[in-house]
Amino acid sequence: MNSASFATVPPQTAPDALAALWREAGMPPEALGHLTLTGADPVLPSSFAIGTAAQTSLGASALAAAALWAQRTGNWQGVAVDMRHAMAEFRSERYLRVKGGAAPELWDKIAGLYPCGDGRWVRLHTNFPHHRDGVLKLLHCAHDKDAVRAALSKWKAEDFEAAASDAGMVVAAMRTYDEWQAHPQAQALRGLPPVIIERIGDAPPMPLPAFAPQAEINVDARPLSGVRVLDFTRIIAGPVAGRTLAAHGADVLLVTAAHLPSIPPLVIDTGRGKRSCQLDLRDADDKRALHKLLHGADVVVQGYRPNGLAELGVGAEAAARARPGIVYVSLSAYGHVGPWAGKRGFDSLVQTATGFNDDEARAAGSTEPKPLPAQVLDHAAGYLLAFGAMAALHRRAVEGGSWHVRVSLAQVGQWLRGLGRLPDGFSVPDQHIDEISDLLEVQESGFGELTVVRHAAQLSATPAYWALPSEPLGTHAAEWLPR
Repeated sequence: MNSASFATVPPQTAPDALAALWREAGMPPEALGHLTLTGADPVLPSSFAIGTAAQTSLGASALAAAALWAQRTGNWQGVAVDMRHAMAEFRSERYLRVKGGAAPELWDKIAGLYPCGDGRWVRLHTNFPHHRDGVLKLLHCAHDKDAVRAALSKWKAEDFEAAASDAGMVVAAMRTYDEWQAHPQAQALRGLPPVIIERIGDAPPMPLPAFAPQAEINVDARPLSGVRVLDFTRIIAGPVAGRTLAAHGADVLLVTAAHLPSIPPLVIDTGRGKRSCQLDLRDADDKRALHKLLHGADVVVQGYRPNGLAELGVGAEAAARARPGIVYVSLSAYGHVGPWAGKRGFDSLVQTATGFNDDEARAAGSTEPKPLPAQVLDHAAGYLLAFGAMAALHRRAVEGGSWHVRVSLAQVGQWLRGLGRLPDGFSVPDQHIDEISDLLEVQESGFGELTVVRHAAQLSATPAYWALPSEPLGTHAAEWLPR
């Protein structure tokens, strides 16, 4: 598709896109009258409406917080989101500064796109040591970009993608959008919304405790005050969901284990507002500690490989039996149905596999693959996960029930495409941190002084903020705070 061929497809407006999400989630329509959205695409160079995606997903999460506030107090509040600010928050990991200097390196040195012997491209994601080592074992080469390039020249792109996937590695062959549309996985996802909210069990209605009338002027009272969230996530999308719930007052407890790899700058950036404990679910005592936490939780957010937690006894159905009324939130790469339902993946890989890298290259006149100028699928998924969690809490208060919220990066990509294309998308320059300095703030943390992007949603009665600083993994005890 070239720029002329999508010039006649008008982009969807952010208010319309948000209203569609809102209706699909079964949320009260009067809320939309309290929302103000400012700004317009393009904000960053892209042929896709990524600013609209940022503003819409982030705005939906903030409006859901306002709806919970109205449910608890009887009072609505104004919600405002500026597109430029939302787009900056979608690149929060890029703008992170630690002790006045750059954050630790995000990417492994061989991660990225490579041409294969059949003239097609593959993208490798090697940020975790076991993924890096597994790819190098398949390629029989050294940890060096030139060596990897030479080794991949002997492979066909889709053959290497399949071999890597069979070995549990994370690799994507680059496809055109038409090729992706013909793929069985794309066909399985067709027609699915970006956020699926399903009732999976019975429980009586559970409204969040009402606030006293004066609570609306009490800075300690926020929409999610008293809500407990177990956060089993890593990298960007899931951790952004937990960070968002924490910004609206939830007690978010991140659960990791000492043997699991992590990416330091993402831990720092997405750890704001959370507590962090370590439990090894292969250990009987730690598993009992987890089940005790589960019985006190309102929300579980998990982003591990499909069925990974279910195999450890804490999947959605088991959680609903153990804790009727739970809101269980699941993130996957390619969706919960179709032949790739169990396939591992990350934002950059899903962009490559589903045609975004090819479309952006064509629109920009580039002969090489071109990624979106942000991890848009990850960040949008993060805010949509938070939105789905709060929508389910809102419905639980009225309807009762246990709920399962599902979001996948591929479905978010499908939604992003539905927002339209921009024929002038590459008419704006990229943004440097100096150009968004008005959107930054300085915070103390367990890693030293941080410069971070402020939350882009403005709530008139309960401003979003992170009451706790980012801390190293495992800093806190595996227990809930008093309500």
